Amino acid sequence: MHIAQFTNTYHPIINGVVRSVSVYRQALMEAGHQVFVFAQQNNGYEDEEAFIYRYPSFQLPVAGDIPAAIPVSPFIDRLLPSLKLDVIHTHHPVLLGQAAANKAQELNLPLVFTFHTQYQEYTHYVPFPQEAIQDFLKNAIQGWVQKFMRQCHHIVIPSESMRATLIDEYGLEGPMTIIPTGIDLTPYQNADRQALRAAHGWQNERVMISVGRLAIEKNWALLLEATALALQNQPDLRLVLLGDGSERPALESLAAELGIQERVDFMGAIPFEDVPGYLQAADLFGFASTSETQGLVTLEALAAHLPVVAVDASGTRDIVQHERQGFLTDENAPALAQAIGQVLGDPACLENFRAAAQKRAEDFEIQRLMKKLLNVYQESIADQQAGRLVQVNSPSEEDEKVFAVS
Repeated sequence: MHIAQFTNTYHPIINGVVRSVSVYRQALMEAGHQVFVFAQQNNGYEDEEAFIYRYPSFQLPVAGDIPAAIPVSPFIDRLLPSLKLDVIHTHHPVLLGQAAANKAQELNLPLVFTFHTQYQEYTHYVPFPQEAIQDFLKNAIQGWVQKFMRQCHHIVIPSESMRATLIDEYGLEGPMTIIPTGIDLTPYQNADRQALRAAHGWQNERVMISVGRLAIEKNWALLLEATALALQNQPDLRLVLLGDGSERPALESLAAELGIQERVDFMGAIPFEDVPGYLQAADLFGFASTSETQGLVTLEALAAHLPVVAVDASGTRDIVQHERQGFLTDENAPALAQAIGQVLGDPACLENFRAAAQKRAEDFEIQRLMKKLLNVYQESIADQQAGRLVQVNSPSEEDEKVFAVS
């Protein structure tokens, strides 16, 4: 098959969407398919991969100056018909997502959309904190996404939690398929745990690691507060954070206020290929986010045989089974701290969770999930040929008014 993947973010940016696009692209190409990626331009970055095509972009001064794609490219307009595409797959509903929808219609191709993000959870970046304005924005975004999904032939959903959300809150009826981001287990099996621990001086410490963009919606403050409480009974605990973002200065200040700055390592953004080694070097994975559509970073932790202590929330609970690979807690620092101490204070519990983590990660092996994605592509081709589109219940009268204004 010839597949076009449209995404607003791709390398060198590292986030869940980029990982999903990249890992499925690699698996599909190894299976003999051709995958073309259409993404945002990053000034100064040169692609080492073949068949990556860039739209112009501008720097968006939000959440770490992410470059925003400008969905206009005469070159790509001329290129697309020559690629003999079978399907277009978009990973966003806006910017290059709408470009993908337009191209699918122009070229008479099926359109698949993966719902990666709870978009309404990002309205806090708009500098109008008033509740009425925030509610208006959330409703407008919901109406916007509903309208976009009606242009599609299939919706891919990364978790059961998000399936329930899309049915209950967005009125999605289908076609839809749950396909989480798969994972290549090999890098996690080959990582050198002891070498990295020695390099950072962690030999005599209990390391709790976490991965993600340092943004307010990821709930890092709660993880820091829980670490401060856990340190009272586990003085050899060290928290290691992989990732960077706009909240880093505030989080460093909070660590100082809590008196734990010497026990927290802000590692910043590191190359994705180095992440397995850091995860293998840790003893426990901690996570407090409640805004995930899937538990991708917790899945990576399981692949590294790490027990997980996390807030019980959408996405995370789709990956981690409570009391099997770790503990899922209420969203408060004492509950999270108690779970941290329970795992690190019980060697038998720690080893049982490690073994269960390894087994659970095998359920998400990329080759198996890639075949499921291919089935979605084939179904979308049949639906497009038959004139069948995704069905979404009509929004309420109030939502119609909000969308009309937006």
